[in-house]
Amino acid sequence: MEIRLHGPGEDPAAVAVTMRTPGNDFELAVGFCVTEGLLRDVDDLQSAAYCVGGEGEQLYNVVTVKRRTPAIADIPARAFVSNASCGLCGKTALDDVEQRVEPIAGAGPVVAASLLLALPNRLAEHQRVFDATGGLHAAARFALDGTVVATREDVGRHNALDKLVGHAFLERSLPLAKQIVLVSGRVSFELVQKAAIAGVPIVCAVSAPSSLAVHAAERFGVTIVGFLRGDRFNVYSHPGRVDAAA
Repeated sequence: MEIRLHGPGEDPAAVAVTMRTPGNDFELAVGFCVTEGLLRDVDDLQSAAYCVGGEGEQLYNVVTVKRRTPAIADIPARAFVSNASCGLCGKTALDDVEQRVEPIAGAGPVVAASLLLALPNRLAEHQRVFDATGGLHAAARFALDGTVVATREDVGRHNALDKLVGHAFLERSLPLAKQIVLVSGRVSFELVQKAAIAGVPIVCAVSAPSSLAVHAAERFGVTIVGFLRGDRFNVYSHPGRVDAAA
């Protein structure tokens, strides 16, 4: 799917192309713009819509996001392909993102280990497409009592999280300072970036984080919980938010 962005009096410009699982396309486009720093205020969002081709054909693989303020100057000099699996790498990327990400403020919430251990099964209950195909990732938002707030599935872990962020943005729920995010795969640097921009204090995963993801989490104030499986897990950053004895 191609994501385009423009403001008043501007022609839509390509922002990214991503391999995605159809569904919640507007959330994906809006969430991507939010996590890339291209959309910060929900009141600045005028519309998100599928494009219409030259002969009136609806183009369901092209979504245009329109802001109420000029947007073109904010778009990076080159359009790029959004990698659905690996994300960005390297110190340069980390330094660039740090200029756009406000670290999670304060100590944040403290959650019980027993609550975290229950989250993967609760996410699995909502992975309907995965049950049918065995081929999709998922991301979920949980309240601090473990209640499922929202779940999204996609072939790409980053897309699933962007859909969650887009959903929260559209319902005016950002920042997610009192929520936990769980992803079905590993934690990349880019997932930490997206979580930090959305204000998520705790990111959990059933697999491992990359070393760059842990480094970014330390700098951005995000707690990473990895290998959340069965009756155990590892805490890689800001461990004070996890009560291991509870």
